[in-house]
Amino acid sequence: MITETGKVVALSGDSVWVQTIRVSACQSCSARAGCGQRALAKVSGGRANQVLVANTVGARVGDEVVIGIDEQSLLAASLAVYGAPLLMMVLASIAGYRWLGGTDAAAILGALAGLGAGFWWVRRWQRRSGDKYQPRLIRVNSTHSVTCL
Repeated sequence: MITETGKVVALSGDSVWVQTIRVSACQSCSARAGCGQRALAKVSGGRANQVLVANTVGARVGDEVVIGIDEQSLLAASLAVYGAPLLMMVLASIAGYRWLGGTDAAAILGALAGLGAGFWWVRRWQRRSGDKYQPRLIRVNSTHSVTCL
């Protein structure tokens, strides 16, 4: 399970919006001087991300929570999102070249059609998958305290 700590910033029915801050592990890495990841982390500035998750643990606004996603689900989703459109693009490019006259224009048209079909397939696959590839609320780390004046 890949986990991330965040803060509940809003309630939305039976779900909560959890805000996480993207951090980089560059400070503890021995190769940080020559790494492109460090440059990307500097540019992004540790931006905040918000994700909507089902509130299965009774979290409230201000609570520090842990959200997580299964490693296998993340791997399968990544492979589908990146691999399927690229594979369909390559196959459609080859098919376009062979079946539409053997020109570069036919290969380009085939590649564009295959890429579009790949994105379309991924979108349908994601809708049919349901909540399997969504992060889950694991636990509440701490609760906020409300002080009345």
